[in-house]
Amino acid sequence: MSDVTLDPEDKKIIVLARSARARNGAAEGAAVRDETGRTYSATNVALPSLTLSALQVAVAMAVSSGAESLEAAALVTAGDGPSDADTRAVRDLGGEAVLVAGPDGTPRQS
Repeated sequence: MSDVTLDPEDKKIIVLARSARARNGAAEGAAVRDETGRTYSATNVALPSLTLSALQVAVAMAVSSGAESLEAAALVTAGDGPSDADTRAVRDLGGEAVLVAGPDGTPRQS
Protein backbone atom coordinates (compact mmCIF):
# COMPACT_ATOMS: atom_id res chain seq x y z
CA MET A 1 0.00 0.00 0.00
CA SER A 2 1.39 3.36 -0.96
CA ASP A 3 0.85 6.67 0.80
CA VAL A 4 -0.15 8.15 -2.57
CA THR A 5 -3.21 5.88 -2.80
CA LEU A 6 -4.70 7.02 0.51
CA ASP A 7 -7.58 9.45 0.73
CA PRO A 8 -6.68 12.62 2.70
CA GLU A 9 -9.21 11.64 5.39
CA ASP A 10 -7.54 8.23 5.72
CA LYS A 11 -4.15 9.93 6.05
CA LYS A 12 -5.68 12.03 8.83
CA ILE A 13 -6.70 9.04 10.94
CA ILE A 14 -3.23 7.54 10.54
CA VAL A 15 -1.77 10.82 11.83
CA LEU A 16 -4.22 10.80 14.75
CA ALA A 17 -3.35 7.20 15.62
CA ARG A 18 0.36 7.92 15.39
CA SER A 19 0.01 11.01 17.58
CA ALA A 20 -1.93 9.13 20.26
CA ARG A 21 0.70 6.38 20.29
CA ALA A 22 3.56 8.88 20.60
CA ARG A 23 1.81 11.03 23.22
CA ASN A 24 1.27 8.07 25.54
CA GLY A 25 4.41 6.11 24.67
CA ALA A 26 2.09 3.20 23.91
CA ALA A 27 2.72 0.06 21.91
CA GLU A 28 -0.05 0.92 19.48
CA GLY A 29 -2.32 3.76 18.52
CA ALA A 30 -5.58 3.64 16.61
CA ALA A 31 -8.17 5.97 15.18
CA VAL A 32 -11.58 5.46 13.64
CA ARG A 33 -13.91 7.71 11.65
CA ASP A 34 -17.66 7.33 12.04
CA GLU A 35 -20.49 7.88 9.58
CA THR A 36 -20.66 11.60 10.40
CA GLY A 37 -16.92 12.16 9.96
CA ARG A 38 -16.15 12.36 13.68
CA THR A 39 -12.84 10.78 14.65
CA TYR A 40 -11.78 8.96 17.78
CA SER A 41 -8.17 8.12 18.64
CA ALA A 42 -6.88 5.86 21.37
CA THR A 43 -4.00 3.76 22.63
CA ASN A 44 -3.94 0.28 24.05
CA VAL A 45 -4.91 -0.23 27.70
CA ALA A 46 -2.90 -2.68 29.80
CA LEU A 47 -4.12 -2.80 33.39
CA PRO A 48 -4.12 -5.78 35.75
CA SER A 49 -7.91 -5.95 35.46
CA LEU A 50 -8.44 -4.72 31.88
CA THR A 51 -6.59 -5.27 28.62
CA LEU A 52 -7.84 -3.69 25.40
CA SER A 53 -6.13 -3.02 22.11
CA ALA A 54 -5.98 0.53 20.79
CA LEU A 55 -8.46 -0.34 18.07
CA GLN A 56 -10.91 -1.83 20.57
CA VAL A 57 -10.71 1.35 22.67
CA ALA A 58 -11.25 3.59 19.62
CA VAL A 59 -14.27 1.54 18.52
CA ALA A 60 -15.69 1.62 22.07
CA MET A 61 -15.22 5.40 22.20
CA ALA A 62 -17.11 5.77 18.91
CA VAL A 63 -19.96 3.54 20.09
CA SER A 64 -20.23 5.28 23.47
CA SER A 65 -20.45 8.60 21.61
CA GLY A 66 -23.36 7.41 19.50
CA ALA A 67 -21.67 6.25 16.31
CA GLU A 68 -23.77 3.79 14.34
CA SER A 69 -21.17 2.84 11.74
CA LEU A 70 -17.52 3.31 10.82
CA GLU A 71 -16.18 4.69 7.57
CA ALA A 72 -12.54 3.89 8.32
CA ALA A 73 -10.16 2.52 10.92
CA ALA A 74 -6.39 2.80 11.29
CA LEU A 75 -3.82 1.11 13.48
CA VAL A 76 -0.25 2.31 14.03
CA THR A 77 2.00 -0.38 15.42
CA ALA A 78 5.44 -1.91 15.17
CA GLY A 79 3.67 -5.27 15.43
CA ASP A 80 2.06 -7.42 12.79
CA GLY A 81 -1.25 -5.61 12.51
CA PRO A 82 -4.78 -5.94 13.82
CA SER A 83 -5.78 -9.03 15.76
CA ASP A 84 -8.85 -11.03 14.83
CA ALA A 85 -10.67 -9.35 17.73
CA ASP A 86 -9.71 -5.91 16.36
CA THR A 87 -11.00 -6.78 12.91
CA ARG A 88 -14.26 -8.14 14.37
CA ALA A 89 -14.79 -4.95 16.41
CA VAL A 90 -14.41 -2.82 13.28
CA ARG A 91 -16.71 -5.10 11.28
CA ASP A 92 -19.35 -4.96 14.04
CA LEU A 93 -19.90 -1.36 12.97
CA GLY A 94 -19.73 -2.06 9.25
CA GLY A 95 -16.07 -1.20 8.75
CA GLU A 96 -14.45 -3.23 6.03
CA ALA A 97 -10.71 -2.89 6.45
CA VAL A 98 -8.13 -1.59 8.87
CA LEU A 99 -5.40 0.67 7.54
CA VAL A 100 -2.11 -0.37 9.13
CA ALA A 101 0.94 1.86 9.42
CA GLY A 102 4.30 1.56 11.08
CA PRO A 103 5.43 3.88 13.87
CA ASP A 104 6.72 6.35 11.27
CA GLY A 105 3.24 6.57 9.73
CA THR A 106 4.12 4.70 6.55
CA PRO A 107 1.14 2.59 5.48
CA ARG A 108 1.75 -1.12 4.94
CA GLN A 109 -0.20 -4.24 4.21
CA SER A 110 -2.01 -5.70 7.19
